[in-house]
Amino acid sequence: MSKFWDKLSDITHLHKRAAFSDLPDRIAAKESTFMSIAKERYSCRKFKDTPLTQLQISHILEAARVAPTAMNKQPVHVWLVKSPEALAKLKGATDYTYGAPAVFMVGCKPEDAWVRKYDGKNGAEVDAAIVGTHIMLESSALGLGNVWVGSFDPAKINADFPETSGYEIVALFPVGVPAAETSTNHGKRKSVEEFVTEI
Repeated sequence: MSKFWDKLSDITHLHKRAAFSDLPDRIAAKESTFMSIAKERYSCRKFKDTPLTQLQISHILEAARVAPTAMNKQPVHVWLVKSPEALAKLKGATDYTYGAPAVFMVGCKPEDAWVRKYDGKNGAEVDAAIVGTHIMLESSALGLGNVWVGSFDPAKINADFPETSGYEIVALFPVGVPAAETSTNHGKRKSVEEFVTEI
């Protein structure tokens, strides 16, 4: 009798696979590529002087360009700082380029952004943060180190880089071949129970 039930179980299992009804369970068992990148990415604070290739730069900029923004208003601009002269100039506004061969500066223009009608909240900075996140994750997907830098003098950047006139600089993203491993602090995260509230 057990052979009968075993056979029936096999048939039921095959039927589920054929109908794809067990697809969510099969997918859940395997970590997605995105999740692997999100977990492995870390804030790199030391880079080799190896220049980025044009293909790497193109991929990173395309990831930034297709990032979602509120109402698709795209009130964001990216400046690629990679010439020795420009990198030296940028060091006048921040101590945190970490020797990267390229720094992606992300700025936003609030007057071009979506505004929440209930309280007047302007979405420009959030949009810029999403673009910056795309820069970091695509850089990581390409095997490059990256870090979000928020410590800089925005007035100095606007003065030294007239191209940024009219924009608020939100963040800098040094990118390059990593020359330092992740810190011991990287894996510290709140538990799901502490982080999430189900209502």
